[in-house]
Amino acid sequence: MKNIFLLLLILSGVPAAAQLRVGDRVSQVTIRDASNNPMQLPYWGQKAYLIFYPDPDHASQNKTITDYLKQHPVSSTNIFSFGVVNLNDAPLLPNSIVRMMVRREVKQTGADIYTDVDNTLSRSWRMGDVNNKFVIIFVDKNHIVRFFKAGELSTEEQKELLRVIKAFS
Repeated sequence: MKNIFLLLLILSGVPAAAQLRVGDRVSQVTIRDASNNPMQLPYWGQKAYLIFYPDPDHASQNKTITDYLKQHPVSSTNIFSFGVVNLNDAPLLPNSIVRMMVRREVKQTGADIYTDVDNTLSRSWRMGDVNNKFVIIFVDKNHIVRFFKAGELSTEEQKELLRVIKAFS
């Protein structure tokens, strides 16, 4: 009976797991540091997260908002801002080269940058198709998604992101 229900669900075109939306709760995941060591997301449940999850092939897709945030860094002790580089969707860039670039950026800027070698983060959080996209997510300390966009942010979406950041600062 269970197999028949699953078959009907698949044939009906209804997705088994809906795509991530604002208001959804997300769970802790294991990603990797710049040296490829497994690690849990830091400050889980202690701080809100502003996460930049770029496909390295499209790292400049949200250049306007990332440049703005470089000029006006999030300085709240309530928010942990970091990047997780989506290595899986950049097959022409060797992971070792990207990791070397990440380590150099961390050393030069002090930024917190991690890696995702197999879309663990995007799959676990049901982000949908993140290939060729620069994803920005804001998650509160109770693990509730407050902002999510896969792809280039419009001017209105940039304003909404800044509003969310301010609300949790």
